[in-house]
Amino acid sequence: MPIATINILEGRTDEQKEALIEQVTEAICNSLGSPIAAVRVIINEMPSTQFGIGGKTAKALGR
Repeated sequence: MPIATINILEGRTDEQKEALIEQVTEAICNSLGSPIAAVRVIINEMPSTQFGIGGKTAKALGR
């Protein structure tokens, strides 16, 4: 059972996250030959104050 864990910054719509889950699932099925029912996708959302890029928070960088 393949499990994909994706970390993203908050702010995406439910529709965007649904599309992400669908397309990641499709990619896993196509590349690994896994049955669709066996694929799991986990999205972890985090605030921009808890994500660092180059020593600064994403919020400080305007992301």
